[in-house]
Parts: sequence; structure tokens; C-alpha cells
Amino acid sequence: MSDPPLRGDRPLAPANRADAARQRAVRGGQYATRRARVWLAPGMGVKRWLALFMACTLIGAVGFLHFTWTGPLHFVATRWILYLNALTEPGLVPLHVTGMAVMGLALIGAFFSIAMLNRSILRGTGTVPGTAMDLIYERRNLSRGARIVAVGGGTGLSNLLSGLRPHTAHTTAIVTVSDDGGSSGRLRESLDMIAPGDLTDCYAALSDSPVMARLLLHRFTRGDGIEGHTFGNLMLATLSEEEGGLAEAMKDIHEVLRIRGQVFPATTAPATLVAHLEDGGVIRGESQFAASVGHARIRQVSLDPPNLPALPPVLDAIRDAEQIVLGPGSLFTSIIPALLVPEIAHAVRHAAAPLIYVASLMTEPGETDGLSLEDHVRAITRHLGRMPDCVLVNNASLPPEVIGRYAAAGAHLLDLNGASRDLLACAVVLPLLQPGQARHDPVALAQALLTQAPRRLQH
Repeated sequence: MSDPPLRGDRPLAPANRADAARQRAVRGGQYATRRARVWLAPGMGVKRWLALFMACTLIGAVGFLHFTWTGPLHFVATRWILYLNALTEPGLVPLHVTGMAVMGLALIGAFFSIAMLNRSILRGTGTVPGTAMDLIYERRNLSRGARIVAVGGGTGLSNLLSGLRPHTAHTTAIVTVSDDGGSSGRLRESLDMIAPGDLTDCYAALSDSPVMARLLLHRFTRGDGIEGHTFGNLMLATLSEEEGGLAEAMKDIHEVLRIRGQVFPATTAPATLVAHLEDGGVIRGESQFAASVGHARIRQVSLDPPNLPALPPVLDAIRDAEQIVLGPGSLFTSIIPALLVPEIAHAVRHAAAPLIYVASLMTEPGETDGLSLEDHVRAITRHLGRMPDCVLVNNASLPPEVIGRYAAAGAHLLDLNGASRDLLACAVVLPLLQPGQARHDPVALAQALLTQAPRRLQH
């Protein structure tokens, strides 16, 4: 005796089966409609070739008809026409409709054979046929995306890149590499290389491979010599050793990691960030700022050595940019250091693209204590020699407990209270926060740059 069916395995009643069939038919129709709409969307490069295929098919049919009617196959063509006519009732269906039906069936067969050929080719290249349409649509749209240069470092820059990644394939990140603490500092000291940490975060944010993005950020929690290092930092250190510096390895890195856009260090030469305080003190090393600044404010920062080279692709990206974005990130340790490379500063100063500063949400203890938003903008202008054309400012409210937690650590909100007329004139105020956090929302920030911030007109 067979086991009784489980409750969840009971066969559907006829009415339920009919409803399920109708729902499947509706979903199938919606999916087919979506596929057709996407394939025929502007920029897919399909409509022109489809029109050419149909035109060539029609011309070929007329040519074949002429050949058969005037050539040696006239007898066969006549027998075929008479055979089709015998299957048609002229009183119900005109004879020419039969010919149109046969032509339509032949055209459907041609399209079907082309579709099956494409599926076979896609499977042979390792591409899932069902995802090919979305992949092509995505790539076509990304190729027309905005050319945005983002300057900075830390989690702020990588968050921005993750927000821009779905919208454009032309993002170029220029990353500060003067960090001398943590895993980056240890590798930098051991191998005399630039700090790889912020580069790793940016590569992960722009990688088209979710697996590779996850691996890049994996931090070893054990192992003699590798504990505390991330896989991405070790990989960049390996490439730097193998190629004699990261400058030679940039192309390989972009290909291996499947980067959607470009990520470059501000310079490929190791440099030390130096802070000059208002009381005359000098602090060497980014990792020492928070502990050593004290009550004195940072007046200026510089790089040692000062005359560092920039990579040619970095300068090309700045020249061709539609937007140049500073931040979000720490003012003196993430944003300004990249602008201290002379060639980058000169290129940004004279670039035709608008310069956009994403205002920090909070002051940073030990670095920007007591500075207003206006002071942040003035510091950028003083170091770069160009004032931002636009300042993106958040106006979403933070929960009181979050504000209290940051205030206890010495950080305070930055806003437009007391701002000058010049700053108010260039400020774009939008809700840019992640819910419940003192951190920019990557999606909202990307949308603000693409829709609200000024862009260079392309001629």
C-alpha cells in the first residue's frame, strides 16, 4: 500500500489548476513583453539589424520568386503553388493569404533558428542565455554613463563608488595612499610601497565579481606574518613586488579584478603626510594626527617628498571628466592629500568639469575639531587653488542617540548655519544619509551627483 500524499503534495483541483495555468500564462506574457521591450530599447543595437534582416529577407524572397518563375525551377514552383491552392478554400480565404502565411511561418522559423544559434554560442562561451539580455542592456547603458572622477580615500570613497557602479562604466577613482597605520602601514614599511588599504576598498567597490569583492576585503585573523592583513592588501603587495611597483601593474589589476571603471593611486611613490599646526608644531605620519594635534588646529598639510609623480591615465581622466568629486571622507587625511600631488592639483585647477565637494557629515576628532563647513571649503580652496563649484550638503536628521554617541567622542554635525553667501549660493541640500547612521547613503549620493549636481556639457 502506497503512502498517503502529504498535505503539501495533494494534487490541485481542476479550478486551481486552471488558475495556476492562467497565472503562468500571464507571467510568461509579462516576461516576453519585458524581453521584447528591453531588446528594442534605444542603444541596444538590435533594431537596426532586425530591420536589415527583415529587409534582406523580403528582397531575398522576391529574388527567389523571380529565379524560380523565370529559371529552370519554373515547373517546380508551379506545382508548389498549385498544391497550396488546393489546400485553400478561395471562398473563405483568398489565395494570396496562403502565401503570406507560408512566408510568415518561414520567417518565424528563421528567427527561431537564429535564437537557438545564439543560445548555443552563449553556452559555449560560458554565458547563461537567460542573463545575456540583461548583461547586454547593462553594458550598453553603462557605456553611455557619466565620466566621473572621484578623489579621496577611506570608507567614504568606496561607498560613493559602490553607489556609482550601477550607473556608469566611466568612474575613475584617484585614491590617497599616504596611510601609515594598520595593515597598510606594515606593508608600506616592510616593502617600501604605497599604502594599499584604500585602493583595496575601491577595487572591491567597483569589481564586477561579487566573489572577488568579498575576497579582497577578507582580513586574516590568524597566521604568523599575515594576521591583520587583508587578502587585497597582500595581493597588491605581491603585484608591486612582481612588477617592480604598482604603476606597472595597474592594467593587470583592472583586468584580473574585473573593475567597472578605473582605480588609480594619487601617486605611485611612497610619501609621508605632514601636518603643520597653527601653534607652529609639525606632525609627521597620518596615523599620528588624532593623538598629537591636541588643542591646536591643523593649518596646512603637505607631502614629503613634495614633488611626486602622477600616472598619465589619472591626468587624462581629469581632463575628460564631466564631474570631479571630492569626498566624502576625512578632510586632511583622505581628500586633500591626493590634491597635494602637483600634477593632479594643476589638472583639477584647470579642468573644465565642475568641482563638487561632498560635505562631511561630522567633524573628526583630532583632525577637524572646531572647524565649520565653511572652514572645510576654505581648506580645500587654500590647498588646491580652486573653490568647489558645488557643495553637496545633507539635510536628513540623525537620531538623537546617534548624535549623542558622536558628541561623546568629540564629533559634531556640520551644516550651513553661519555660512557665507558664496557657500549658500553653491550648496545643494538633499537627504543623503543611510537610515539611522552618520554615513552617506551610496544610492542617494549617486543619484544626487547624476541628477542634481552640475555636469560638464559635452560638445
